[in-house]
Amino acid sequence: MTTTLEAQLSDKLQMMDDKDTTQEPEKQKKTSSAPISSDGTQPLPPPTVSATKTAGPEPEFYDKAQKYWSEVPATVNGMLGGLGYISAIDIQGSNVFLREIRVPGNRLALDCGAGIGRVTRNLLIPRFNCVDLVEQDPAFAEKAREYCTTGDLAPEKVGQIYNVGLQRFTPTQQYDLIWSQWVLGHLTDRDLVAFFRRIKLGLAPGAYFCLKENVSSSKKTLEDKEDSSVTRPLESYERFLKEAGFRIVRKVKQHNFPKGLFPVYMIACKPVSKE
Repeated sequence: MTTTLEAQLSDKLQMMDDKDTTQEPEKQKKTSSAPISSDGTQPLPPPTVSATKTAGPEPEFYDKAQKYWSEVPATVNGMLGGLGYISAIDIQGSNVFLREIRVPGNRLALDCGAGIGRVTRNLLIPRFNCVDLVEQDPAFAEKAREYCTTGDLAPEKVGQIYNVGLQRFTPTQQYDLIWSQWVLGHLTDRDLVAFFRRIKLGLAPGAYFCLKENVSSSKKTLEDKEDSSVTRPLESYERFLKEAGFRIVRKVKQHNFPKGLFPVYMIACKPVSKE
């Protein structure tokens, strides 16, 4: 299951000290995972290289997350687990990251785990002619259409909104950029690698797949049973991307977030050349 990308910052904006102990901020939800809160989580063994390990019985894992997000308000503050004030800092960091990698086209982008469209409205719409969204929660998907077309935003800037979880999503378009933020912790290891492999099919020549996620500061994967998600070590994302056939082009840590949150990293990658 994958709710919006925004929401992982939700309950997940996991407050943690240098020793991986945390105070838990307001829970927030999103089809994507936002900064995670680690209070009350339980360490899991590191994912296997083959990525066959799951976080538990899959139907229960996804159903619990879907139920959690269905009870979260469809607002920016809700998406960010009560930490709506960090949105501007987050978008600024993402903007700098995209300028550095120099995305080759501006025709079409995809926002995975879009929530109510916070990233679409503030990061992607200013850069692309059209943006498609993937959001599992029906209320968030409906709000995203409204939120991303109000004010001076042209309605044609928002394309398709796919109301489905990332574990079942397969792109049917060729995108100049696919962006996934604070949502991948809602996928099991096996489904995460499968998602990475499918996403490759939706990249135009020269295009990037970018992810922005909380990472654990230890080498352990941490489980949050309340919103049914995990926080992985950075090395796990790197390994799974490689397993799925990607090469990492750039990797940057988000700066200027409040102390006590999990580290957040942005990774830009491209499919490994077949030549």
